[in-house]
Amino acid sequence: MSDSARIVATVRTDNDTWDITTSVGSTALFVAAARALEAQKPDPLAVDPFAETFCRAVGGPWAALLDGEAPEHPLKSAEFGQHFVTFQAARTRYFDAYFRRAAQAGVRQIVLLAAGLDSRAYRLDWAPGTTIYELDQPQVLDFKRDAVAAHGATAKAERREIAVDLRDDWPQALRDGGFQPDQPSAWIAEGLLIYLPASAQEQLFTGIDALASSGSHLAVEEGKPMDRDAFRAKVQEAKAVDNERGQWWQLVYNEQHAPAAQWFSERGWTAQDTTLLDYLKAVGRSVDSADGDAANMLASITLVSAIKS
Repeated sequence: MSDSARIVATVRTDNDTWDITTSVGSTALFVAAARALEAQKPDPLAVDPFAETFCRAVGGPWAALLDGEAPEHPLKSAEFGQHFVTFQAARTRYFDAYFRRAAQAGVRQIVLLAAGLDSRAYRLDWAPGTTIYELDQPQVLDFKRDAVAAHGATAKAERREIAVDLRDDWPQALRDGGFQPDQPSAWIAEGLLIYLPASAQEQLFTGIDALASSGSHLAVEEGKPMDRDAFRAKVQEAKAVDNERGQWWQLVYNEQHAPAAQWFSERGWTAQDTTLLDYLKAVGRSVDSADGDAANMLASITLVSAIKS
């Protein structure tokens, strides 16, 4: 398997960086591939046409996967891959609906934290006057901009790139990019918290709360940490597995500062949460055949939305 096909896992450090084919950045490709595979189904939960664009821009096995030419890829397995694809589709559907509600409520500032390969600036219909702030590592933003430009697409709102590491002073970088804290905003932290230590999660929540005015919206995906000994054992086991699924385990922190619904509710937000399993049932998707890893992953995830009073 070539380097462009895999998550290049390294020991996480406080100041590590990545592009779209290495470390945390490559997990965005893994997720994009899942969204692209979902779009191939006759009854997809969500369709992201740019997911295929990103995979084909990288090429190699990422493109082969979409052409049915990578049978050993983890996303092709019935026990794990099938359910991971369903998870990503459900997550996309949930957050798409969240942004539509925020837009209907009159919010015109959108903040994508760790934007990765989120294509909502290009595929959702935004009201006139909407500005979308995308925060991520500079190399990740560079790749997405170039891939979409090569595809000939343009954003459906004003899109502003904020090249910053979320472990640094991202609130100041966001303000420097034109964000107006006195105006309502809609925030998303999708597929992010597991890659942050608890201290950075606290910084993230505090920054959102400080910058969000009354009437602002928030959506978060979070997972419950595993037992520490079980997590260590899983990481050691994963080191012997030479594929994306095994290497992913080496990238997560397995920490949680606080449940998002609780933290934001204590600070004047009205929060609602739903487990991923309940949401999957609501949209008619079964996870009965999931293997141990997939079942534990699905059971640990909660989707949260909130509005600030």
